[in-house]
Amino acid sequence: MSESRLAVWGDPIAHSKSPALHAAAYSVLGLDWEYERRQVSTADFAGVLDSLDDSWRGLSLTMPLKEEAFRAAATRDRHAELTGAVNTLLLGSEIAGFNTDVGGIIDALAEAGVTDVSSVRILGAGATAASALLAVAEIGATHVDVRARRPERAAGLVELGGHLRVTVTGDALNTPTTPVDLTIATLPSGTALDTDLAEGLASDGGVLFDAAYAPWPSALASVWGSRPVVSGLGMLLHQAVRQIRIFRDGDPAVELPDEPRVLAAMRAAL
Repeated sequence: MSESRLAVWGDPIAHSKSPALHAAAYSVLGLDWEYERRQVSTADFAGVLDSLDDSWRGLSLTMPLKEEAFRAAATRDRHAELTGAVNTLLLGSEIAGFNTDVGGIIDALAEAGVTDVSSVRILGAGATAASALLAVAEIGATHVDVRARRPERAAGLVELGGHLRVTVTGDALNTPTTPVDLTIATLPSGTALDTDLAEGLASDGGVLFDAAYAPWPSALASVWGSRPVVSGLGMLLHQAVRQIRIFRDGDPAVELPDEPRVLAAMRAAL
């Protein structure tokens, strides 16, 4: 039986643009693969994964399943090991886990002209924040200020910063700010901060990269003024390219055949 079935799992999942992105790429690549979406809860994840037969090639995972996928993987790439999050599973006799969010953030920032930063502010302290921290460390960040409603949740990011040789501090959202080159918002879609708080974060926040993309502009992007703003669609697009590399060749670093044309088709599908 051919390994031609793939899917994106999450809870909720109806909003996902991944099926359109993957279908566009598979068409250009001439791959007769099926890619669907399925709502899977954390409680059901292990059982549903175990039920898959050998027609399944791989899975994309979104919230809240990235930690569950991490635990399910027998092997993991460096980005997954460091962040504790897996958003891509390559199925087979041994399940391999990858985190393509890190590369997706780096690629999206580069596309917006951001290839080198020193100081960064990350809003939120969840799985996407860990990927953001690793991404900015790889483009030169030396200090990262994590802001969260519950600052104690930043403890894991402070520890990760130590491994990356990046100074990470954790503070409340409303702690007085100092200027940074880049702000990365990893808050849930639809989050609306108090206007005064949002404007304060924007006043010295540099470029804004908001991982959210629906609705757009986000509440935070709306108060960012004339400063550059990058939506999460770029991250979604580029992490998906890396996923497809994995599903085709098992390696997120191996470029696809005629990748610029694949990327253009995926971008059009957004």
